[in-house]
Amino acid sequence: MDTIGTVSQSELARRRRQLRRSRRQKVFQAGWQLLAVSSLAGFLLWTTTSPALVIETPEQVEIEGNEFLSDRAIRSLLPLSYPRSILHVRPQELARELESAGTIAKATVSRQLFPPGLKVTVHERYPVAIAHEGSAIGPGIPTDTPPGLSPNPAVDSPGVRSVGLLDERGTWMPLESYTALDPTAQLPQLRVIGPLEQYRSSWQSVYQSIRRSPIKIHEINWQDPANLILKTELGLVHCGPYSPRFAEQVTRLGEMGDLPNQIDLAQIAYIDLTNPDRPSLQRIGVTAPQTVPTPESP
Repeated sequence: MDTIGTVSQSELARRRRQLRRSRRQKVFQAGWQLLAVSSLAGFLLWTTTSPALVIETPEQVEIEGNEFLSDRAIRSLLPLSYPRSILHVRPQELARELESAGTIAKATVSRQLFPPGLKVTVHERYPVAIAHEGSAIGPGIPTDTPPGLSPNPAVDSPGVRSVGLLDERGTWMPLESYTALDPTAQLPQLRVIGPLEQYRSSWQSVYQSIRRSPIKIHEINWQDPANLILKTELGLVHCGPYSPRFAEQVTRLGEMGDLPNQIDLAQIAYIDLTNPDRPSLQRIGVTAPQTVPTPESP
């Protein structure tokens, strides 16, 4: 019995020591946790108020990749107020906001800690044409050119349903998305008239053909599906219904650079390229068409 009693007392003493040690460890851990939380809270408070991590002005937002819109115009699209702690900025949300503007096809936003700021890289939707949907441009379009804009009329009128901009892929952009951001932006010289849905699927190949043409093309009139009309430096060109041969028609037009030396352009009603293998001229006041003269045969 004495042996049993001695063992029990020793075991009890050992357990008491374990409990005291466990309590001390818990108190120590709780103290460290409190210190860590307090330090983190203090750090967050410091970072939100410290000028070392605060964006004070829009100029601390660096813009890259823009060619058409100015840095200032793109900064104006960011829903930011200043000063703003860099830790409160959500780059992905800012990128989505930029892409929703219509003028930006792709955007990435990243934080810069030292010096504090943001880096914004954009891929613009570059406008290549002014698109007039609806009926032909009539006398309702003013001829005066607003300051900073191209001489192309680009406002709504009684004869035009809506006016916008197209990029080379046929993406429609509201005209105001550019002019409101940057009134000094130079708008495209090329115009397209007609319903967008009528030519959207063909626009990319049409534009690539036109941009390669040595003959300046000012306007594409797509109102009549049976006759695509180009307004060029040589005059009007009738192409007939749009077809895969349009590139050939533009190529044949490009071979007519010497035409002003062969005939008075003021006498030509239009150039007929319906059949690019046999182009012809329609003179004003003449019923029968005339074969396009070559440099060797005036």
